[in-house]
Amino acid sequence: MASIEPSSASSEAAKDIDIEKRASFNETGETDIRHGSIHGSVTPVYEIARTRHLQNNFAPLRFLNKGEAWLDAKLGIETQGIDRIPEDEKQPPSTLNIFLLWWSMTCHVGTLPLGVLGPEFGLTLGQSVAAIVVGTILGAMCTAYTGTLGPKTGLRQIAVSRYSFGFWGAKLCSVLNVVVGGGFAVVNVVITGQMLSAVSDYNMSIAVGCVIVAVISYVISVFGFAIIHTVEKYLWIVSVILLAVLIGQAAPHVGPNAPGFPASNLAIAGSWLSFMSICFSSSSGWCSIAADYYCNYPATTKSSKVYFLTLAGVTIPTVFVTVIGACIGNAAILNAYPPYAASYEDHGLGGLLRDIYHPLGWSKFALVILTFSVIGNNIAINYSSGLSIQLLGHYFHAVPRFIWSFLVALVVALLAIIGKDHLSTIVSDFVSLLGYWTISFTFILLIEDQFFRKRSGEGYNLEVWDTPSKLPLGAAAVFSLLAGYLAGGVPGMAQVWYVGPIAKKFGPYGGDVGIYMSGAITLLCYFPLRYYERKKTGR
Repeated sequence: MASIEPSSASSEAAKDIDIEKRASFNETGETDIRHGSIHGSVTPVYEIARTRHLQNNFAPLRFLNKGEAWLDAKLGIETQGIDRIPEDEKQPPSTLNIFLLWWSMTCHVGTLPLGVLGPEFGLTLGQSVAAIVVGTILGAMCTAYTGTLGPKTGLRQIAVSRYSFGFWGAKLCSVLNVVVGGGFAVVNVVITGQMLSAVSDYNMSIAVGCVIVAVISYVISVFGFAIIHTVEKYLWIVSVILLAVLIGQAAPHVGPNAPGFPASNLAIAGSWLSFMSICFSSSSGWCSIAADYYCNYPATTKSSKVYFLTLAGVTIPTVFVTVIGACIGNAAILNAYPPYAASYEDHGLGGLLRDIYHPLGWSKFALVILTFSVIGNNIAINYSSGLSIQLLGHYFHAVPRFIWSFLVALVVALLAIIGKDHLSTIVSDFVSLLGYWTISFTFILLIEDQFFRKRSGEGYNLEVWDTPSKLPLGAAAVFSLLAGYLAGGVPGMAQVWYVGPIAKKFGPYGGDVGIYMSGAITLLCYFPLRYYERKKTGR
């Protein structure tokens, strides 16, 4: 939002508040609320006045917003932020972008470490592939559903969650969304840092590569929705070619019949469940940002079209790359082809990729190009994380999105540098934790949309998306989310540092069943609690 001069700030705020007073009442003196309205005001006028007041009465915010306006004029960066997009202002990309967008977000080297975990857990290639397919499809179903809420509301994903979690409860979702995105970004940055180090014959520190990728991803994310859709539409093509070459060159040393680690059937089942949970989390982790990239599509866009294009767009490339990861992990760990095993042991996944590609000149070229494949993923994370932070409150909204995105990129780079030697630990310990909240988040939005909004005929009053007193209290959603995580996720968790009492039933290392338990408990809690909340509050 462009700033206004300090001398006119008070008059502008007073003018906006006066407009709001005149617009909020009809001729009978009653508040005019249009349920399910698509057209009309985007953000309540008094909220705009409050944000402008903050931007113009604090010198640092005034400076930053003038800087954002200058960047918009010179470079065309997006300044819209979290405001709802009215129907007559939407600028939809091609419908095919709903499918292609996810290819650039998932078809990159940052997805390979997920597949490598299958062999690390001692699973055969067949067992790993089965877990990848099942987990990815189930997780993609979560992302596909939440994405359908973007066109019909014109709101970003976390803003949509306010109709379930309320104004204050949605702040918890904002924080979790930033944490989730940051975790994925750290994985991406670490693997690319390893690759660039390998290209330099290990003379360059991994940390330098981490910084390079973090900076490039941030710069592109600043330009916002339009440029992201354009970049994501084409970025995946080179990645698909190079990853296909990767598996082609590794194939002679992959052992489809190589046995897994010796273990009882129960222990194998536990490892399979844990790996499947990681694959679920990988594709369900997008459920808290999917609508961010669909809010410019018309409200008339069929939900079924959005759902199935998203489901296919997330599933196909994710399975493709994760299976390749399982194959190269199989070659290095279970089949233990000596050069691969030594490279993986000494230099991690970056060193393994360097030795798989051959000859050496081609290998270095391929690794440099693949380094930039994670940019499609990281720019989306930076963009959506900036929006999520703006949704934490008016003071956060008053700060331009590009500042928050910069801070996210900075933290990601620092965490990547700290954890650069522990990639597998980061992936296995962090990514599987995501599923516990993403499945609860999806179920809450699903129940609210299909049962409490659609079947009641109430729909969404889009005029009040930023008005706390008109939104649900949010107690039912917050309680259901926490109950799912604490009563389901924790007892069913199987991590190196903690194995829950129920997870312990699956062998010595446990089996992660936290996702299923989280989802079941959320379903049991939200229906009655939301019904009671609506009955008592009327909203």
